Amino acid sequence: MKIGIVGGTGDIGEGMAMRLSPIFEVIVGSRETEKAELTCKLGSETLKKRGLTCSLTGVSNQSAIDDADVVILAIPFKHLASTLETLHGFDGKTVISPVNPMEKRDFFTSVPPDDGSAALMIKRLLPKDAKICTAFNTIAANKWKALDEELSYSVPVCGDDADAKDEVMGIVNKVSKLQAFDAGPLAASCMVESLTPLLLNIARYNKMRDVGIQFR
Repeated sequence: MKIGIVGGTGDIGEGMAMRLSPIFEVIVGSRETEKAELTCKLGSETLKKRGLTCSLTGVSNQSAIDDADVVILAIPFKHLASTLETLHGFDGKTVISPVNPMEKRDFFTSVPPDDGSAALMIKRLLPKDAKICTAFNTIAANKWKALDEELSYSVPVCGDDADAKDEVMGIVNKVSKLQAFDAGPLAASCMVESLTPLLLNIARYNKMRDVGIQFR
């Protein structure tokens, strides 16, 4: 399976690429192809030092979409709409959104768009046959990059296409010790997206770092 990461040179995208590339063919996209190539070179070297082989290719964001079977949108919410307006080729593809619309005020708070969630906004902006799922929303960037640590978290997955949801849950369950849970239709994504500001507030007020969730 080929997984393309749009925004793959950001903090979350870079960590995702290193975690996923020993398992899948990962195509790292960026607005600057040279930056994507450098990220892949450094990522490959980091993994090789740990005795891991990987498949990492750096390309433009558009090429990452064109060449992938599944696309991850590792884009900050504030840049989401403007980035998607410049891209195409999502038709018929499974698209994973780990995007959380939030702001840091006196505390972290969820600020969903008029659509109700980032996932529903993505659904509106992409072709009707693109299969949108939320996943990975509650995993901190630092944890993705902490390659010597196991990721022992629960991952809620929302989506309207049953096959796409199964596909995404299968991807989740292959990464470290992550465990996917069906969290309902895409309309439920607002609840998943609001977990991240909650976790950040818990971490802040309890002097913790990189808080995650587990369902038992």
